[in-house]
Amino acid sequence: MSDQEQTEIRLEFAKLKQEHADFDAAINAMIATACDPLQIQRMKKKKLILKDKLSKLEDRIIPDIIA
Repeated sequence: MSDQEQTEIRLEFAKLKQEHADFDAAINAMIATACDPLQIQRMKKKKLILKDKLSKLEDRIIPDIIA
């Protein structure tokens, strides 16, 4: 993997990590204000999708080392 590709992946990872944190804060605020449980569930699902994307990007950044 080239340095350019690695940099792009790291930037995407940072962006998604921030978005994940934003979802977390939004969900906590929704819970605190007793928002619609269905909306909260949808937000949690989107947050989980972001977590999966983060995991995949992390796997691309850190290669598996077979010992």
